[in-house]
Amino acid sequence: MFWIVTAALSAVVVILMARAVLHARATEGSEAEYDLQIYRDQLAEVERDLARKVLTAEEAEQVRTEVSRRILEADRKRQDDTQQTRSGRANGPMIAMLAAATIGISYWTYLSLGAPGYGDLPHQARLEMAQEVRENRPSQADAEAQAGVEAPPTIGRDPAYLELVDQLRAAVAERPGDVRGLRLLASNEASLGNFNAAHQVQAQLITALGDQAEAEDYANLADMLVLAAGGYVSPEAERALARALQMDPTNGAARYYSGQLYSQIGRPDLAFKLWEQLLLEGPDDAIWIPPIRAQIEDLALRAGIAFELEPSAAPRGPSAEDVANAADMTPQERQAMIQGMVTGLSDRLANDGGTPVEWGQLIRALGALGDDDQAKAIYAEAQIVFQGNRGALATIRQAATAAGLIE
Repeated sequence: MFWIVTAALSAVVVILMARAVLHARATEGSEAEYDLQIYRDQLAEVERDLARKVLTAEEAEQVRTEVSRRILEADRKRQDDTQQTRSGRANGPMIAMLAAATIGISYWTYLSLGAPGYGDLPHQARLEMAQEVRENRPSQADAEAQAGVEAPPTIGRDPAYLELVDQLRAAVAERPGDVRGLRLLASNEASLGNFNAAHQVQAQLITALGDQAEAEDYANLADMLVLAAGGYVSPEAERALARALQMDPTNGAARYYSGQLYSQIGRPDLAFKLWEQLLLEGPDDAIWIPPIRAQIEDLALRAGIAFELEPSAAPRGPSAEDVANAADMTPQERQAMIQGMVTGLSDRLANDGGTPVEWGQLIRALGALGDDDQAKAIYAEAQIVFQGNRGALATIRQAATAAGLIE
């Protein structure tokens, strides 16, 4: 049915194009015929005016000459239109070849870029599919069984450390309500790569804490659950994430894993919003920034969003010699040196341009010097320079937030 409909639409397009060409030529021919009829009527009118003595013989001759000239011109145009029509008919096979080429290229493009054989997936259907995947995805136990994540071998580990962990396990078994012991054991199991044991101890810790459990405790539980399942965000991990974000909507780890969940169930649009905001907020050394940077461009492509990630190149800063010299300076001299470096960076960006990281460095430096007005001006200019580049704008906005220009 799809191919029948597309073939019919292609035929309609070709027919409409042919009709438009033929109509244009017919219109040109009818205009020439109309002009000839008008000029013939004008000649008859001259004869009548001459008989009524409205015109003299000399005036009538002049009018006849002018009208005759126009008749010849109109007749020439009519003959040209007729010749073009005949030429067009003679080139019928060529027109047919062009039409076939147009249709062929269209179909080749679809076969290369489209998805023949797939059913229609309107927006609402995609949302329903994502919700169905979310509701019917495997549990934590099933995911761990499928992932087959095993604890790394203890070869090469400090035997004394391993013995201490064994003693900690025995102590927790004797005192299952010991919050401090549970917290230490969960952390050490995770450090050893025993994520299955780690999330079980972490869940036990949250139970022992009761109402005193914090967002970080739930975020850590979700982290251990995801790692134990080989990166899969299970329903159990989702519940832990929801609890963490309910207690602290700004928790970075919980927001990162929530984005990972949306990506896995077919909602890259929601995942991109979360991860882009995390990139914007930083800090650059946050543990979730590297995995976001590694995946966000592909995520944006899946979401249909134009996004280009700026390279995380380190901005140029003071040299080792500058730092050594600054140690012997008075506070006033150091301030003057910093001001000179900021001025130099500002001049270079104005004349030669620079990366978003360098623009962000200038914004932060001006904010640190207390020159908020200049920092705001640079921020506004940077937004114009990198207009349309969401990755660069995220870097600039992050710097403006760090400088206290925006919240």
